[in-house]
Amino acid sequence: MTMEKVAENVWKEMLKDHSGEWGMDIDHWDWVPGVGVIALLSYYEAVQQPEVLDYLLSWVEKNKKKAVGNTVINSVAPFAIFPKLYRLTNEPWFRNESLRVAEWMVSEAPRTRELAFEHTVTENAEFAEQVWADTIFMAVLFLARTAALEGSTKYAEEALQQVLIHLRVLQDEQTGVLFHGWNCNSGDHMSAARWTRANGWIAAAVPLIVEQISPLIPIPSELQERYSRLIAGLLSFQQADGLWSTVMDQPAFYHEVSGSAGIGYGIWKAMDIGLIENHARYDAAAQRVVQAVSSYISEDGIVGGVSGGTPVMESIAAYQEIAIYPTLYGQGLALMLLSESLRKQKAGSPQTQR
Repeated sequence: MTMEKVAENVWKEMLKDHSGEWGMDIDHWDWVPGVGVIALLSYYEAVQQPEVLDYLLSWVEKNKKKAVGNTVINSVAPFAIFPKLYRLTNEPWFRNESLRVAEWMVSEAPRTRELAFEHTVTENAEFAEQVWADTIFMAVLFLARTAALEGSTKYAEEALQQVLIHLRVLQDEQTGVLFHGWNCNSGDHMSAARWTRANGWIAAAVPLIVEQISPLIPIPSELQERYSRLIAGLLSFQQADGLWSTVMDQPAFYHEVSGSAGIGYGIWKAMDIGLIENHARYDAAAQRVVQAVSSYISEDGIVGGVSGGTPVMESIAAYQEIAIYPTLYGQGLALMLLSESLRKQKAGSPQTQR
């Protein structure tokens, strides 16, 4: 099966009626469908199929009322497609909503004592003074895209500040990879799990954010240095099959597809924008990821090997107990990786250093 057909099967599976399935129901407003629509927009940009854009517009029309009053960091994710939809349609509502949510973020969203956006969720749970890697993908990506839309240095500077704070508090100085979360109250990484999907969220989101804000503000060398250390550290934990264990320094734990896909996508995107050097070993690592991820995708487009929703667990061992089942974020991260592979094939692979 060609890569084009695999990607088509993945996105069409996302559109099916999965009512009642927390992981696959796209018709609600939260981070899970948010990752799904972000990925569908990435796929549209790669293949330019009008039916994908038509679906995104119809999805917004169907689900936008569910966003009313839903102001938590995790549920910002679906808004990340709005700046691009405004550019594509010139419909003022998309721009107005982008500005409304961006203003809420910079003015009202809860912050930790270190000024990171506190990880707030729609579920009946609180994570006071906690910084999670997820926030960079779920919320800061939207803010960066709105900064680019508006030419706003205020939004760009906030997006940059959030990336730097998250990298500073989550990065393991020994290995360069990221811990899942940071507790500002206790001053520790809680269970101190080097969770693969946490690394995938940030590996994928940071180059997308830098691409949006770099025309507006200078990108400090610290960000590039930290991101380069992250990628180098990630490569040291990549397993023989091209994936990462769900906790990457635990090679006996199951290999997890969604986080691995995010890492592979991030490597390619970071090379593309010059955030990391365009080196053959990075390209080879990403190629191994896309081959491995493709092997987990069924003929009808279901992405396997994806761990369920995962808060910061009480122990490293507890991450191994998270169930595996299909999810929109698994579909989405795999689709972003496949889309980037298709885009590279269409453009022709750039010359890499050897």
